[in-house]
Amino acid sequence: MTIGCLAAATLFAAQQPTRAPLPAEPLSGSGESIYPAYEAWGPHKDGSTVILLGYYNRNRTQAVDIPIGPNNRIEPGGPDQGQPTHFEAGRQQGVFAIRVPKELGTQKLTWTLTVNGQTTSVTFWLNPLYFVDFFKNAATENEPPVVRLIENGPALTGPPLGVAHTVSGTVKQPVALRLWASDVPAGRPGADDELADQRAKRPAVVEPFAVVGDQQFGGIRDGRPRPARPDMTVAWRMFRGPGRVTVAQPSIPLVTKGDPKAVVQASTTATFDTPGEYVMRAQVNDQSGEGGNGDQCCWTTALVRVNVQ
Repeated sequence: MTIGCLAAATLFAAQQPTRAPLPAEPLSGSGESIYPAYEAWGPHKDGSTVILLGYYNRNRTQAVDIPIGPNNRIEPGGPDQGQPTHFEAGRQQGVFAIRVPKELGTQKLTWTLTVNGQTTSVTFWLNPLYFVDFFKNAATENEPPVVRLIENGPALTGPPLGVAHTVSGTVKQPVALRLWASDVPAGRPGADDELADQRAKRPAVVEPFAVVGDQQFGGIRDGRPRPARPDMTVAWRMFRGPGRVTVAQPSIPLVTKGDPKAVVQASTTATFDTPGEYVMRAQVNDQSGEGGNGDQCCWTTALVRVNVQ
């Protein structure tokens, strides 16, 4: 088993005073628990060591908000260590990263969540089995997309290191969310085809019909649903905030036709129903898909602060 595969066995841990549903039990629409998830750890581009975390919201239809505090805390050193306060339904991978000292060693941190009367937690540390190179898959030579939140601005790649950009807006008025992305196809010959084949073997998920330039994705062809196969996909999700957010196009397919020099703009808008400070999360996946096809590489996540008046 490769290191990537070992890391793919994401660590979920539950410690509850009363028995809560286990992660594999059937889901309900609402009223369920949320499991924090330890994804991986490794070096970032700036030389720091980061631990990557996500979560599994068992509520199929209920997004949940848990303010920082006793019900959403990371200790020691918290309770606030940059974790989300807004939890989308389902499994969310690679949501945020925590910088830790290289000498952390076996010192452990714990992320605890309490929602719907159920408490869950996960303990994480620099476990050798969870080490991952976030910037190159050893097997496929795949690398994460390069993202810019300002055209020709600083390049972002891999896990997020805090808020990277700030914009302002007005309550109940659309606020522009833009980014520019490029991607180098997997370096080993045939690796991109393998990634596409691996995705094709998963249960079919038909995405909404979309047209990008002269390319068509999703919808119906020859009377049969056709899954989307863009080169990259941008997903916008709320990360923190005092109110509700409506994103005009939460999933944006991008086409580069395999050209590593192609820089593609992705634009949408978000409308906020309450004034205050929000953080939006943009996750940019290449053809390896969510979670890098289980290897925790290679995608890029960027956090954008939106000040709404």
